[in-house]
Amino acid sequence: MSQLEGWVEQYLALHARFRPVDASFMGLPGHDHQLPPVGAEALEHERAELEAFLSEVGGGAAEPETAGERLDLWLLRSQLRVTLREAQERPRQHNPAFYTGEAAFGVISLLLPNERPTNTDAVLARLKAIPEFLTTGTKTLEQLNLPADWVERARKEAEALEALLLRGLSKHPDYQAEWQEPAVQAAVAVQVFASALEAGNADPACGRDYLEFLMREAHALPFSAAKAEQRAQAAFEALGSELVEMAHELDPAKSWQEQLAALEQQHPPLDDVQATYQDWNARALDAAEGLVTPAREYGLAFEFLPEWAREAAGALYFLFYRSPPAEHPGDGSIYWIFPPGDDTAAYLRGQNIPFIKAVHAVHHGSIGHHTQNARARQAVSRLAQLGGTDCASGIAFLSAGTLVEGWACYAEDLLLEAPGFYTPEEELLLKQFEFRNAACCLADIRLHTGQWTLAQMRAFYRDEVGFAPGRVWAETTRNSIYPATRLMYWLGTQVIRELRAELDLAPQVFHDRLLSYGCAPVTLIADEMRRQHPQGTV
Repeated sequence: MSQLEGWVEQYLALHARFRPVDASFMGLPGHDHQLPPVGAEALEHERAELEAFLSEVGGGAAEPETAGERLDLWLLRSQLRVTLREAQERPRQHNPAFYTGEAAFGVISLLLPNERPTNTDAVLARLKAIPEFLTTGTKTLEQLNLPADWVERARKEAEALEALLLRGLSKHPDYQAEWQEPAVQAAVAVQVFASALEAGNADPACGRDYLEFLMREAHALPFSAAKAEQRAQAAFEALGSELVEMAHELDPAKSWQEQLAALEQQHPPLDDVQATYQDWNARALDAAEGLVTPAREYGLAFEFLPEWAREAAGALYFLFYRSPPAEHPGDGSIYWIFPPGDDTAAYLRGQNIPFIKAVHAVHHGSIGHHTQNARARQAVSRLAQLGGTDCASGIAFLSAGTLVEGWACYAEDLLLEAPGFYTPEEELLLKQFEFRNAACCLADIRLHTGQWTLAQMRAFYRDEVGFAPGRVWAETTRNSIYPATRLMYWLGTQVIRELRAELDLAPQVFHDRLLSYGCAPVTLIADEMRRQHPQGTV
């Protein structure tokens, strides 16, 4: 093992010790029975270890000779710098939703289907660990002035976690009677934790300096927040005009908003929802031939959300598509379809065919996250194999975001190059998606640089972007907790588009090689592809 390989494994061991729930999702062994260490002593210990490690690997060194080594060294230093600064300035332990999210997904991560049987002993151990974990959280948080919306999010998640503990667990096929009493005690602890939270008036913005640090050190973006804002503003205005023009060409009598609302009526019968997901996923795989090599060897099964998770899933980060642990992925994924509720008509409007095609079949399934995850497991960079893993509240490494979300958004538009896959009205929907991503990039920057308050951000989403009212609060609150996460969608997509135009490779060659590097900043992948194709030749 080389020195760099040793450092990488040392970092993964450190990451797993301080973030054991991440480790469960990533498939790193030995921590499934633990919740994260919390409290002042644990935070200081983490800071000290990160500082010592960074001093060891952060100095000048000869440039590695291979792409995998270059990416591993950059990602290693990035993770250490980003995690250390987070621990110093915005500790996750100071976010009340950290406690509810980790407690919930500490259990859920062990209950999701994958190639290994459920570790029932680990579930029991984590259930037993929840009360002390939350008690320590209460002691930490009671000294702080907390943003009111962070508290509200934690309370919503606490309700969902309580539902899981008291009513959901017993419906799981691997439920054990010995889980019952620890689950009840954990539910009591959740109630106590939520009732002790006090909403303050702290500003959730991270500040321009911190945001630009994340843009530079996590995303490897070569420009300032002001430059990114300028680019996003120009795109927002241009895309808004394009929406108006496209809609006028389709139907001069109806606005683009009215035309998109009409797409909601194009839905399958209730009994055909599952089959519609499967059908459009298969069609997307076929349509992508010649553009990218889909991950056909890695299956995707569309199933309704299991009963044990239904009551809890809505308020938690319970994703439609979550790839199994990269360290032992098996041969396929489960894609959850949320079941109908009391309002069948509203449910079917949400299950309209254009949305199923673009978001579920393409963005998350087929050639989107599903293929991207499969290719990442073969990456030459060890850290790029793991960085895009979905964990309790987001991906494992923020540095993976411009590739992970940039690719999935890009993939939606890629199938515009497959004749007949989208209708003209669906092309209007894709334009709206890009319009919204540019808007979210703007909002991320303006919130965290202090130009907008949360209230102003919400008014922008509601009045100028057109987000559904039910989405606005959750979207903005999440963005306030996790700066530089919403900007990575649009900016990542732009880097991919610009690189493709620059290299001018055959489509399938370009896309397959882009994905082969795994989950790393797309700007670094672009640099590696330029090394490989300095003049765009195959």
